[in-house]
Amino acid sequence: MELPDFTNLAWFLTLTTAIFAVVIGRYLLIAGLFYTIFYLWFPNYWKNKKINERQYKSGQFRKEVGWSTITALIFALSGAITVLLWQRGYIKVYNETTAYPLWWLPVSLVLALVLHETYYYWLHRWMHHPKIFKTVHKVHHDSNITSPWTAFSFHPIEGFFQALFLPVLLLLIPMHLYVLIIQLTIMTFSSVINHLDIEIYPKNFHKHFLGRWLIGATHHSLHHKQFRYNYGLYFTFWDKWKHTESPLYERLFEEKTSLVKAQKLDAVQVSDTRNAS
Repeated sequence: MELPDFTNLAWFLTLTTAIFAVVIGRYLLIAGLFYTIFYLWFPNYWKNKKINERQYKSGQFRKEVGWSTITALIFALSGAITVLLWQRGYIKVYNETTAYPLWWLPVSLVLALVLHETYYYWLHRWMHHPKIFKTVHKVHHDSNITSPWTAFSFHPIEGFFQALFLPVLLLLIPMHLYVLIIQLTIMTFSSVINHLDIEIYPKNFHKHFLGRWLIGATHHSLHHKQFRYNYGLYFTFWDKWKHTESPLYERLFEEKTSLVKAQKLDAVQVSDTRNAS
């Protein structure tokens, strides 16, 4: 079926609306699913794995959903522009699996994740510069104790930088449509898991040959408390390489995944490095 000409403003706005519905729907579905399972259905089962024991601020979830709705709109505009570029032949998204070797399907996914990780790590460090932080990144850190709804809670400027990566990536490397959808789904699940504030990974997973490279709730929760550690998105390799992984991470992970809780971390230890530098 031939697609309409998205250079036409009416069709472009229709496309943007459709993509917005998909993005906000995916966010609400996945964040809502995790909130329902971990906070409403089985809160006692996961109680010992909750990173922070303080209550959420009044109105926090409502604000997070509000900022996330704006982010979804920015992502939708970026997606619509990407489709327009694809229609004009600039974007390297393909539908036929025979267009490239089959081995390129998993390779392109891994490459996209690694490049996204690299882009985000350095963007994230830049956003923590004192002159940038209050304008661009403070909205996200207003969620000192994160929740599944924090996943897309960004200031519009940060949302713009977040949305910029994918169209630029697709200008450079070819990706199958389904691989692209998988990448976007991984992004949403990863962000919700990282902001869940409940450690869902098992004991010793942080030492597993795979688990040591994956970011979870404990890892990212420390970033929201300490500010100058744990800048990663999906993986820990940049934090390990650049020595920006929190020295408290392993101890806190072991405490939260232990069957018998170890002595709790001193709250002063966790928060004494909180600053935007």
